[in-house]
Amino acid sequence: MALWGTIVNAAAIIIGGLLGLVLQRMSQGIRSTVMQGIGMALVALGFSMTLKSSNFLLIVSSLVLGGVLGELLQVERGLERLGQQLERAVNALTGAGKSAAANRSHTDSGEASGEKKQGRIAFGFVNTTLIYCVGAMAILGALDGGLRGQHEILYTKAMLDGFTAIIFASTMGVGVLFSSVAVFLYQGAIALAASGIASLLAQDMLNEIITQITAVGGILIMGIGINLLELRKINVANLLPSLLIAAIAVPLVHWISAW
Repeated sequence: MALWGTIVNAAAIIIGGLLGLVLQRMSQGIRSTVMQGIGMALVALGFSMTLKSSNFLLIVSSLVLGGVLGELLQVERGLERLGQQLERAVNALTGAGKSAAANRSHTDSGEASGEKKQGRIAFGFVNTTLIYCVGAMAILGALDGGLRGQHEILYTKAMLDGFTAIIFASTMGVGVLFSSVAVFLYQGAIALAASGIASLLAQDMLNEIITQITAVGGILIMGIGINLLELRKINVANLLPSLLIAAIAVPLVHWISAW
């Protein structure tokens, strides 16, 4: 089932968000230790994915060309700017709501409280949606589910998202739960599109494309793990075009070899 991993991911966010609403804030020590454990698990997962391909030259070429393309397009900076714009928009709306509430009479205090609550919901929804949807794991996991029906990446992402949802919900409120809808729609669309494309390709070609995408994606997964371990800041988003390069390279290499 192409959407199973996405369903599990969205459910994990809902469960984590509900726990965050009822539990007290976690200590920094617990949060740091769990994040380090997940980071090491991601490095191990990425390494095992990379070993699925023996075409090291194609992997390196995809990463080099994809990295150059990502830097030229400034993918990571663009995503950061999008997040900043959305945050400013939410803050502006929240500020407007607060200003309007300040001008109301005391008889309207209940309505003003509702506006403030709406602002908090929007803030939590926008910020956590960006965190959960913008990243290599969301794209890689959805592709893996659509192409192969394998969901290990999204299972791992579900654990990570569920844990962070506990933290976010305890500080941002119920808006975190609504981000699960955005995650389901975003990753589900990618998985279904990948599944449709897979039906148009010959099985041998599809298997080779999956192998190379998985191998290149494993490198990106390791990058995410290194970021979580805070060993070094890797611009993983700028390497996302490598996945497209790897997918295109497989039929191109076959065509050149046949010609």
